[in-house]
Order: sequence, then structure tokens, then C-alpha cells
Amino acid sequence: MGQTGTSKLISVLGGTPAKRPPVWMMRQAGRHLPEYLELRARARDFLDFCYTPSMATEATLQPVRRYGMDAAILFADILLILDAMGLGVEFEKGVGPIVQQIDSAADLGTVPAQKAADRLAPVYETVSRVRAELPGDTALVGFAGSPWTVSLYAIEGRGKTDKSLAWRWAHGKPDELAAVMDYVIEATAHYLVRQVEAGANALMLFDSWAEGLPDNIFREVIIRPTAKLVTLLREMGVTVPVIGFPRGAAAMLPEYAELTGVTAVGLDTAAVPSFVKASLPAQMPVQGHLDPLLLIEGGERLDARVRELVAAYQGRPHIFNLGHGIRPETPIANVERVLKVIREG
Repeated sequence: MGQTGTSKLISVLGGTPAKRPPVWMMRQAGRHLPEYLELRARARDFLDFCYTPSMATEATLQPVRRYGMDAAILFADILLILDAMGLGVEFEKGVGPIVQQIDSAADLGTVPAQKAADRLAPVYETVSRVRAELPGDTALVGFAGSPWTVSLYAIEGRGKTDKSLAWRWAHGKPDELAAVMDYVIEATAHYLVRQVEAGANALMLFDSWAEGLPDNIFREVIIRPTAKLVTLLREMGVTVPVIGFPRGAAAMLPEYAELTGVTAVGLDTAAVPSFVKASLPAQMPVQGHLDPLLLIEGGERLDARVRELVAAYQGRPHIFNLGHGIRPETPIANVERVLKVIREG
């Protein structure tokens, strides 16, 4: 299932290195763009924005129009799946996401996984609209949060915590945590299948809270559930590439790449090119990992780092991206500068 198209990005994900890497940037659709801020002001709240296909489509297309990015990434949020599962999700200004907190896996069992995915029909309409409007050589990346990161929000009840409650579940209630993640895996698989059916050419799994985990826990909550999700997607007929982004994986990155079944790995800001070269198969595509703060500062150091990263992955399938999302204060001129350095060589 899934038409991979002829885009440069899909070619790289298929294992073919490019002379100049394709480029897109995490959170490229968002608050650093004045056209986004104008659009966002029309929505009642952030969830309303995500669930209104006309708005979400426009937000997805804006950075492609402005910058000529090689890929669009669906404008949505990793917590929409929890909202569809029946947990109340709100986005409070200055606080971030607030989620109805769960005490056990039973708290997620009220909505069947297939029905939860069905509730996200507006997202699939957005995917379909975006694919219809994108140039044929521009890839459309669908996405979801990875099982650990999504489950963590349900356990913690919000994003701005030290994550210790979820970590304690991993140590003290591993079976309960596994049951929570199993439900998230099933619902997420249906969600991603529907994105591909609607026109997504590639998928990305965001494990935003993989950082700092003990190696044994990393295997239990990052590697094993991700492998389970990727396997389920393949069993459900999904053939498009899957990019896994375990932010903060550090020395666990080789095991993640080897054991999860992902097509490519996203590299965070702290990734070291020499380590990547030495520890990942030469044919495995990588994506990343420019520092978003350097993108804000700009100047000659930005130019030099962009050239350094392009050179470091020359000969390997490589997608140029950031190590985390574009920040709201990022100057548009600096994004344009990165693209110029890459495209002009």
C-alpha cells in the first residue's frame, strides 16, 4: 500500500544517495512564518486548527510554496491520537498540552483502536487535499508519535514534566506500560494506514522523549514497541518508507536502526557524524541534524556547519533537516540561506 512517487526524497529513502541532499525541516509549517500566524488567528483553538482540513492543508503547503522544500509534512499533532482515544486533550498557551491522565491501561480501552482512527477523518482529508495540490516531485510525509512518547503524555497528563512518572511505570509497572503501548500501537497503525491511503508518500515516527533512558528501558519502551508498530504496518500492507526519530538515542542509535525495522533514522542535534558513519550501515538513509539555535543565529558559522554536514554524509543516502523543530524566532532569511548553501553547493 502506498505510492512512493518519483521525488528526490523518496529516491534517497530508497537507498540512492543524492549529489545534493533533499531538504525539509521539522516544524517548517508554523510560527516562524507570518502567513501561518495570520492563518492561525482564524482558528478557535489549536485542535480546531488541526481538525479543519482547509486550514491544516494551507499550513502544510505554506513552507513548500515559500521555500520550495523537497517534502511537505502533514500539519497535525502527535496528541491527536489520544484525543481520538477519548482522552481530553487541550493546548493551553504558555503551558503546552494537557491530557486527561490515565491510571491504568483500562483507561484507554473505552474506544476501540479502529474507531479511534476513524475519528481522525479530518486528518485524512487534509492529507488528500495536500497531495492533490503538491507538485508531483514533492513528497508528502505523514506522521505519528511513537508508542512511548504518546503513552508518556497519557501517563504524565502534560508535556512539561520531568517524565519521572512514566519512567517509574517502566521500572515498576512494565506490564501495565506495555499494555498501554499495545493499545497505542494498534490505534496508531490504523491511523498511519489511513494517512497512506489518503496520499502520504512516507511516514515518520516521532519519539520526542527517548532521551536519557537507561539502555534496558530504552530497549523495552523504544525499540520493542517501535518494531511492533513497524511490523504491524507492514502486515497491514503499508510499503512506504518509515523514518524513525528517537530524539536523544545517543549510543542506542545503532540498536534502534538495526532492530526496529525503520527505513531511515532521524538524527538529533547532538548526533556525531563520525559515530553515525561508524555505527550505521552505509546504505541506511539518515535525516538531520542541524541545530535549530544555529539556524536562528545564522552567519558564517551556519554556512560552515551546513557544508560540514552535507560533506559528512556524502555518499550515504541523506536528507538534510534539523535536529529538532524550527523555533518561532527563526529568521526566514536564515532558512533561505541554508537552502542556498545546499542547492548551490
